Amino acid sequence: MNGNEQYLNSEVLAAIDRAAFRAQQPFPWINPQYFIRPERYQELLASMPDISRFRAFFGKQRKHGQASHDRYVLDYEEGMALAAPWEQFIAELRGPVYRKFVCSMLDVADVRFRFHWHFTPNGGEVSPHCDSKGKIGSQIFYLNTDQDWQRDWGGETVVLDDGGRIGPENAPGFEDFIAEYPAETRDNRSLIFGRRGNSWHGVRRINCPENYYRKVFIVVFEEYRPFKMVAKKLRRLVTGTELVSEKERLMY
Repeated sequence: MNGNEQYLNSEVLAAIDRAAFRAQQPFPWINPQYFIRPERYQELLASMPDISRFRAFFGKQRKHGQASHDRYVLDYEEGMALAAPWEQFIAELRGPVYRKFVCSMLDVADVRFRFHWHFTPNGGEVSPHCDSKGKIGSQIFYLNTDQDWQRDWGGETVVLDDGGRIGPENAPGFEDFIAEYPAETRDNRSLIFGRRGNSWHGVRRINCPENYYRKVFIVVFEEYRPFKMVAKKLRRLVTGTELVSEKERLMY
């Protein structure tokens, strides 16, 4: 892949202050624009997977009594049929430049990724929650523009500040937080955040017309510790459980 074919915008990556990101409150987060080169972003928008390929994920009770995060989901798997722009973009995300960038942002030695698309229809929401301990962060790429999404329809990921008062095993509402910071979502924005014990975030109920969707592509970050993984597999071997979980199978 030559320089003209890159999807990641090296100038934007280089301009992000890693120390400032890690010092951000209430937990590390940043909402950059043009992380993807603008001309390449348009190619991705024009070639997204069709929703007919997604599985419905509705009415699933979450831990701690939190409300279901209703949406359509498509997980990336090696060898799946994708348009060329998406194949190239994901190949670049799996490459050394992006991996090094994420490691430097989160101050870890190595990282593995999982990738998935979420399309959320009218009425969908993401109740306030902290991600599972297995994750160390995520990057959410927003795939809506002024042409297909109006601001008053919602869809912003909201970074929430609990003031250190709410443990992750609870099911608070948006009104229970002392401050909130909604991310900009349209026109080539993304949200990068690092997981901590207080990494509360959510998406308020969406109010959009039928056949419109909040569209995102998410990269999940998981720290890679080879020795820890070997120990985990040995325990599974002893207990007779599956050696590789479904989530681990989708890690790259």
